[in-house]
Amino acid sequence: MKNIKITALSFLLLAGSVMSCKDQLDIQNPNQPTPATAASEAGIIALAQGSVYKNGFTSSGYKYYDGVVGAFYNGVLGIHDLMGDVVGAEAANAYMNNLSAPDMVTLDNGTQVANPNSPSTQKALIRAVNTNSQQGGNPTFLEWALMYQLNNACNTILDAVDKTTFSGDAAAKKNAIKAWAYTWKGLAYSRIGSIYYAGLIVNTPSATNNAYVTKEAMIAEATANFDKAAAAVNASGSSADFAEIITNLIPDFFQTEKGAVPTAAQWIKNLNTMKARNILVNNSTATMTAAQWDAILSLVNAGVGASDPVFAGNTNANGDVFSSSNYNVAARAVGSNASGNTYKISERLIQEFNAGDQRLAQNFKLFPVWVGNSDRGNAFNTRYAIKDGGNGLAGVYTYVNRTAGSAEIFLLGSYEENELMKAEAKLWKGDVAGAAASIDAVRAYQGAGLAPITSTNAAVVKEELRKERRVALAFRGLSFYDARRWGVLEGGRTGAVVISKDGSSISTNATIKYGYLDYWDVPDNELANNPAGAGSATTKNPK
Repeated sequence: MKNIKITALSFLLLAGSVMSCKDQLDIQNPNQPTPATAASEAGIIALAQGSVYKNGFTSSGYKYYDGVVGAFYNGVLGIHDLMGDVVGAEAANAYMNNLSAPDMVTLDNGTQVANPNSPSTQKALIRAVNTNSQQGGNPTFLEWALMYQLNNACNTILDAVDKTTFSGDAAAKKNAIKAWAYTWKGLAYSRIGSIYYAGLIVNTPSATNNAYVTKEAMIAEATANFDKAAAAVNASGSSADFAEIITNLIPDFFQTEKGAVPTAAQWIKNLNTMKARNILVNNSTATMTAAQWDAILSLVNAGVGASDPVFAGNTNANGDVFSSSNYNVAARAVGSNASGNTYKISERLIQEFNAGDQRLAQNFKLFPVWVGNSDRGNAFNTRYAIKDGGNGLAGVYTYVNRTAGSAEIFLLGSYEENELMKAEAKLWKGDVAGAAASIDAVRAYQGAGLAPITSTNAAVVKEELRKERRVALAFRGLSFYDARRWGVLEGGRTGAVVISKDGSSISTNATIKYGYLDYWDVPDNELANNPAGAGSATTKNPK
């Protein structure tokens, strides 16, 4: 990463100086250590906390940051949710408006409406704008830059930890730091391998190489890092000193509800859920093997449970890590009418809710049709906006709450995701009743108020699973992965609700041909400065 390592390193040096080790983050505090002064226990804690959160998930350190596009949970996941047809966008920053413009929409009356943009397909657009000269305007670069910043931060932590002097049970404390760094390295490699056709395995701080490897190798490296994290947790997780370090690594204002400090056993569960995700989302459902389904089922059976913390983030009044006004995709879709804000709620998301689902009543408001610019695609007009803080229904899951300290940001996986992966594995292994029970469990957990599924027809339960993943996991950046592995990107979607470009008609049985690129080419921002070396995997998706 020759073109980003300077940015990542320079911010990493700053991050250690702006984060507190446990109390509310103090961006004015000049006394926290940098990597050069992380030889003390307090120093390594501050470095490990600050460099992970700031380098990986915020705009700090990313020199091409665009406030409209956003950083990680409101920007990178926003791009995924645009392509997953959870939201739309009118803004043209980093071509985000074009990323969710399908190749063709066929309305109920047979009218075919092609992508009005130039180039006329999303796939062609991504290839056309994936150039170093686009700088931050290249939509494929943001996730790459942030995840390699995160990876470099973790490499620096791992390089420093064995040189650090600890009090008490030094081995346990070192293992806590290592488990922390390997967990986030696992996430970084997971994200790279789940969206790019190739990547770089870099395990030395502030260094790079030109040996590009396949996306499959990136996922294997992600698993290896999750396994290293698990080994460190298992080695020392029972120690009070281990728990002390983890408690100090997680900001106080994160440590509420799902953001509580995990026990060693709960940490392992989170890692298992992430390993299961990597198998699920990076394989076509049509080609999944029995062994892969068995592996997923084994992992999710030992994955996150309903009462387990999940490394959830939160907001605070200072916006030290996440701003309460725009911390995730849903927070940037709140509006007093259907035009929302940066993001517009997709009609295809709304149609996934079953009749009587209290999550729809809690989270969305119906407005007159909003019509956006006709040159911004042909399927993103909408009648809905999301309601900040919900509509007052007790016990019903709320997608967004912009009151400081009331957010829930899933930094890794979640119970709902784990249980729905369990449902899918059961379904494909022939346990239809078990799959239905897991779907029902998620609906009950989120207060959907729906009657249990009674059908024993596998096709019916499969459709309920499809809808439930889009509803229960909305705004978490997973819908694009699902569309890819289910064949929706290439095969399209039928029975879709689409509002015509002028807002004069609403189709309820439209056909959408998306045609989106399934895995992105390596960003030219990287290749222009770090060309692939001999023996590298291909850096361009052949599709």
